[in-house]
Amino acid sequence: MSELDRTAGIRLTVRGALAFVLASTLVGSVLQALLGVTALTGVAFVAGCVAAASLVNRRDLLSLVVSPPLVFFVTTAFIEAVRSLFAATPVQAFGLGMYTALSQGAPWLFGGSFLVLVIAWRRGLTRCVRELREELRASKASVPRPRSGGDGSGGTAFAPEPEGYFEPKVYGTPREGQ
Repeated sequence: MSELDRTAGIRLTVRGALAFVLASTLVGSVLQALLGVTALTGVAFVAGCVAAASLVNRRDLLSLVVSPPLVFFVTTAFIEAVRSLFAATPVQAFGLGMYTALSQGAPWLFGGSFLVLVIAWRRGLTRCVRELREELRASKASVPRPRSGGDGSGGTAFAPEPEGYFEPKVYGTPREGQ
Protein backbone atom coordinates (compact mmCIF):
# COMPACT_ATOMS: atom_id res chain seq x y z
CA MET A 1 0.00 0.00 0.00
CA SER A 2 1.47 3.36 -0.99
CA GLU A 3 1.79 6.35 1.33
CA LEU A 4 -0.97 8.15 -0.56
CA ASP A 5 -3.37 5.26 -0.04
CA ARG A 6 -2.66 5.16 3.68
CA THR A 7 -3.28 8.86 4.20
CA ALA A 8 -6.43 8.99 2.05
CA GLY A 9 -9.81 8.73 3.70
CA ILE A 10 -11.47 10.31 6.68
CA ARG A 11 -9.20 12.11 9.11
CA LEU A 12 -10.39 13.87 12.25
CA THR A 13 -8.90 16.72 14.22
CA VAL A 14 -8.33 16.01 17.88
CA ARG A 15 -11.49 17.98 18.71
CA GLY A 16 -13.52 15.87 16.30
CA ALA A 17 -12.04 12.67 17.67
CA LEU A 18 -12.82 13.67 21.26
CA ALA A 19 -16.33 14.71 20.27
CA PHE A 20 -16.76 11.29 18.66
CA VAL A 21 -15.63 9.51 21.84
CA LEU A 22 -17.92 11.72 23.92
CA ALA A 23 -20.91 11.13 21.65
CA SER A 24 -20.38 7.37 21.47
CA THR A 25 -20.09 7.15 25.25
CA LEU A 26 -23.25 9.21 25.72
CA VAL A 27 -25.13 7.01 23.25
CA GLY A 28 -23.88 3.94 25.10
CA SER A 29 -25.09 5.41 28.40
CA VAL A 30 -28.53 6.12 26.98
CA LEU A 31 -28.77 2.62 25.52
CA GLN A 32 -27.64 1.18 28.85
CA ALA A 33 -30.41 3.07 30.64
CA LEU A 34 -33.02 1.96 28.09
CA LEU A 35 -31.98 -1.67 27.65
CA GLY A 36 -30.54 -2.39 31.10
CA VAL A 37 -27.32 -3.98 29.79
CA THR A 38 -24.59 -2.77 32.15
CA ALA A 39 -21.65 -3.09 29.76
CA LEU A 40 -23.00 -0.88 26.97
CA THR A 41 -21.38 2.34 28.21
CA GLY A 42 -17.97 0.70 28.49
CA VAL A 43 -18.22 -1.01 25.12
CA ALA A 44 -19.30 2.24 23.48
CA PHE A 45 -16.41 4.10 25.14
CA VAL A 46 -13.84 1.54 23.99
CA ALA A 47 -15.28 1.48 20.46
CA GLY A 48 -15.21 5.28 20.33
CA CYS A 49 -11.60 5.32 21.55
CA VAL A 50 -10.49 2.79 18.93
CA ALA A 51 -12.26 4.64 16.12
CA ALA A 52 -10.90 8.02 17.26
CA ALA A 53 -7.32 6.74 17.52
CA SER A 54 -7.61 5.19 14.07
CA LEU A 55 -9.12 8.26 12.39
CA VAL A 56 -7.32 11.18 14.04
CA ASN A 57 -4.63 13.12 12.15
CA ARG A 58 -1.14 11.90 12.98
CA ARG A 59 -0.05 15.30 14.27
CA ASP A 60 -2.85 15.15 16.88
CA LEU A 61 -1.98 11.74 18.32
CA LEU A 62 -0.20 13.17 21.37
CA SER A 63 -3.24 15.23 22.38
CA LEU A 64 -5.60 12.31 21.84
CA VAL A 65 -3.59 9.84 23.93
CA VAL A 66 -3.96 11.85 27.12
CA SER A 67 -7.65 12.72 26.70
CA PRO A 68 -9.80 9.55 27.12
CA PRO A 69 -9.84 9.66 30.95
CA LEU A 70 -11.07 13.26 30.86
CA VAL A 71 -13.77 12.42 28.30
CA PHE A 72 -14.89 9.42 30.39
CA PHE A 73 -15.07 11.55 33.55
CA VAL A 74 -17.00 14.37 31.86
CA THR A 75 -19.48 11.92 30.34
CA THR A 76 -19.97 10.16 33.66
CA ALA A 77 -20.43 13.45 35.50
CA PHE A 78 -23.03 14.62 32.97
CA ILE A 79 -25.01 11.38 33.07
CA GLU A 80 -24.98 11.23 36.86
CA ALA A 81 -25.95 14.91 37.15
CA VAL A 82 -28.98 14.27 34.95
CA ARG A 83 -29.89 11.14 36.94
CA SER A 84 -29.53 12.91 40.29
CA LEU A 85 -31.93 15.70 39.27
CA PHE A 86 -34.87 13.36 39.82
CA ALA A 87 -33.68 11.98 43.18
CA ALA A 88 -34.97 13.00 46.62
CA THR A 89 -31.45 14.08 47.66
CA PRO A 90 -29.64 15.17 44.49
CA VAL A 91 -26.21 15.79 46.02
CA GLN A 92 -26.12 12.41 47.72
CA ALA A 93 -27.43 10.68 44.60
CA PHE A 94 -24.79 12.43 42.47
CA GLY A 95 -21.94 11.43 44.80
CA LEU A 96 -23.05 7.83 45.07
CA GLY A 97 -23.75 7.65 41.33
CA MET A 98 -20.29 9.01 40.47
CA TYR A 99 -18.61 6.55 42.83
CA THR A 100 -20.57 3.62 41.42
CA ALA A 101 -20.22 4.61 37.76
CA LEU A 102 -16.48 5.30 37.99
CA SER A 103 -15.90 2.06 39.89
CA GLN A 104 -17.82 0.01 37.34
CA GLY A 105 -16.27 1.86 34.42
CA ALA A 106 -12.64 1.62 35.54
CA PRO A 107 -11.80 -1.54 33.56
CA TRP A 108 -13.36 -0.02 30.43
CA LEU A 109 -11.51 3.24 31.02
CA PHE A 110 -8.16 1.48 31.36
CA GLY A 111 -8.87 -0.76 28.38
CA GLY A 112 -9.91 2.13 26.14
CA SER A 113 -6.92 4.24 27.19
CA PHE A 114 -4.56 1.32 26.61
CA LEU A 115 -5.98 0.65 23.13
CA VAL A 116 -5.65 4.35 22.22
CA LEU A 117 -2.01 4.23 23.33
CA VAL A 118 -1.27 1.07 21.35
CA ILE A 119 -2.95 2.34 18.18
CA ALA A 120 -1.29 5.75 18.48
CA TRP A 121 2.10 4.11 19.06
CA ARG A 122 1.73 2.11 15.85
CA ARG A 123 0.59 5.21 13.93
CA GLY A 124 3.62 7.31 14.92
CA LEU A 125 3.24 8.59 18.48
CA THR A 126 7.00 8.40 19.02
CA ARG A 127 7.55 10.85 16.16
CA CYS A 128 5.04 13.27 17.73
CA VAL A 129 6.90 13.07 21.05
CA ARG A 130 10.23 13.62 19.29
CA GLU A 131 8.88 16.69 17.46
CA LEU A 132 7.52 18.12 20.72
CA ARG A 133 10.90 17.67 22.39
CA GLU A 134 12.64 19.42 19.49
CA GLU A 135 10.18 22.32 19.65
CA LEU A 136 10.72 22.65 23.39
CA ARG A 137 14.50 22.62 22.98
CA ALA A 138 14.30 25.24 20.23
CA SER A 139 12.05 27.51 22.27
CA LYS A 140 14.24 27.08 25.33
CA ALA A 141 17.36 28.01 23.37
CA SER A 142 15.79 31.16 21.94
CA VAL A 143 14.87 32.63 25.34
CA PRO A 144 17.60 35.05 26.46
CA ARG A 145 18.89 34.44 29.93
CA PRO A 146 20.15 37.19 32.20
CA ARG A 147 23.86 37.08 32.92
CA SER A 148 25.16 37.18 36.43
CA GLY A 149 28.44 38.95 37.12
CA GLY A 150 29.60 36.77 39.99
CA ASP A 151 30.44 33.65 38.01
CA GLY A 152 33.45 34.96 36.11
CA SER A 153 31.65 34.92 32.77
CA GLY A 154 32.36 38.59 32.21
CA GLY A 155 28.70 39.57 32.14
CA THR A 156 27.15 42.30 34.15
CA ALA A 157 25.07 41.52 37.20
CA PHE A 158 21.37 41.13 36.53
CA ALA A 159 19.39 44.04 37.87
CA PRO A 160 15.63 44.19 37.57
CA GLU A 161 14.12 47.18 35.83
CA PRO A 162 13.53 50.18 38.05
CA GLU A 163 10.07 50.84 39.34
CA GLY A 164 7.96 52.78 36.87
CA TYR A 165 9.79 51.35 33.87
CA PHE A 166 6.62 50.94 31.85
CA GLU A 167 5.36 54.42 32.57
CA PRO A 168 5.56 56.82 29.64
CA LYS A 169 8.44 59.27 29.78
CA VAL A 170 8.57 62.70 28.22
CA TYR A 171 11.98 63.71 26.92
CA GLY A 172 13.12 67.28 26.46
CA THR A 173 11.24 70.46 27.11
CA PRO A 174 8.08 71.60 25.39
CA ARG A 175 8.58 74.02 22.50
CA GLU A 176 7.04 77.39 22.86
CA GLY A 177 6.00 79.59 20.00
CA GLN A 178 5.27 76.91 17.41
